[in-house]
Amino acid sequence: MKYLSTRGDAPVLGFSDVLLAGLATDGGLYMPEEWPTLKQPSTARTYVERAVEVMLPFVEPDIDELTLTHLATEAYATFRHPAVVPLVQIDHNQWVQELFHGPTLAFKDVALQLVGRLFDHVLAQRGERVTIVGATSGDTGSAAIDGVLGCENIDIVILYPLGRTSDVQRKQMTTVDAPNVHAVAVEGTFDDCQDMVKAMFNDVEFRQRNQLSAVNSINWARVMAQTVYYVTASERFDEPVTFSVPTGNFGNVLAGWIARKMGAPIRDFIISSNTNDILTRFINDNDMSARAVIPSLSPSMDIQVSSNFERLLFEMNGRDGGMTAEQMQRFRATGNLAVEADQRAEFLSGSIRAAAFDDEHTLAEMKRIYDVTGGYVVEPHTATATAAARMLSANDGRGPVITLATAHPAKFPDAVEQAIGIRPALPAHLADLFDREERTQTVANDLATVQALVEELTAR
Repeated sequence: MKYLSTRGDAPVLGFSDVLLAGLATDGGLYMPEEWPTLKQPSTARTYVERAVEVMLPFVEPDIDELTLTHLATEAYATFRHPAVVPLVQIDHNQWVQELFHGPTLAFKDVALQLVGRLFDHVLAQRGERVTIVGATSGDTGSAAIDGVLGCENIDIVILYPLGRTSDVQRKQMTTVDAPNVHAVAVEGTFDDCQDMVKAMFNDVEFRQRNQLSAVNSINWARVMAQTVYYVTASERFDEPVTFSVPTGNFGNVLAGWIARKMGAPIRDFIISSNTNDILTRFINDNDMSARAVIPSLSPSMDIQVSSNFERLLFEMNGRDGGMTAEQMQRFRATGNLAVEADQRAEFLSGSIRAAAFDDEHTLAEMKRIYDVTGGYVVEPHTATATAAARMLSANDGRGPVITLATAHPAKFPDAVEQAIGIRPALPAHLADLFDREERTQTVANDLATVQALVEELTAR
């Protein structure tokens, strides 16, 4: 498998080089040259076995089947549930897929427990070391840190928006006592953090001098690993399914779109947003205009610039990298992205529906789920998706709907308590989280200041 940039002006690379590069040198995101056809499932069908079958075409010949099996086995042994990502029925045709049984209680673990091991394997083979720089709206940071904790060849610096994550999210990053881990609070929004990460990658001299790499969803390996749970869940049913996905950066639902492209029995997708509803506006009204980010009870979706949307745009453009580059540059300059109505309608028709919910409606949905199920608890991000599933698919007779539960309720205890009057407890391995000492520092929302800090923190 070879990979090309969404902006059409970067070298075509193999999997290992794409893994370490993260962002393409032309500022684009890497995509496979072609989509492999999904292999029929094996008879054993454990999550690890199916994961290897799904991902192997994307990593060969750089990584062989035996190595991938070993790395995947190690990665998913860290999950607290034997099914890794179990399905729970909450209504007659509504299911929840729990993606939060990994070490940091968020869906990012499904990819990052594997991606960290892929990094260390490739770096050890090459005798190299990298500095991972990432931006997080809450969950990616702790999942990335946990994913590379045992990696000897990686330093990691995570930027997070000051005061805009939950206390649990922040402390999962700032209480890690490891010399290669650095959590940095930025006086700005997630979009500011993400912009600075992209700027550091686009500064070729800085990028090469510090051997930068990325593990957030601009890295293809993240999206690749996330396709697996769409495949395994959809194969549990005798008819095509709908997925309802809470989304801010678009990487999660994009992975599902790719799984369907490969042949997974998926009918369509519903995406849910909070008050920061740029993706919902685009799907429903062709309005891709950036607005000010509004803090919400679902902070991981407090985003206006969705990185992975560029990958979908590339596909909408018939894989025309020049057109995609021009559109993204215009979006950066004006805050508006124009897509021809007929082009958008033809591509999205029957594929993606969308809805958005403010905090009041999100809390009401959390309470409704708790009441009608006799005690099942969801956190705010998941609640936007169950609400969207109920609004758009509850009575349409189109078959099973699977909502992706992207975080454990204990990651957002204040919101859960506000909704149902009960404060969820952290799992045993995090029970003492609030007693742990924090290691972090705050910096101004200034690229030069952050770059200098990255070099200082990772100097060896």
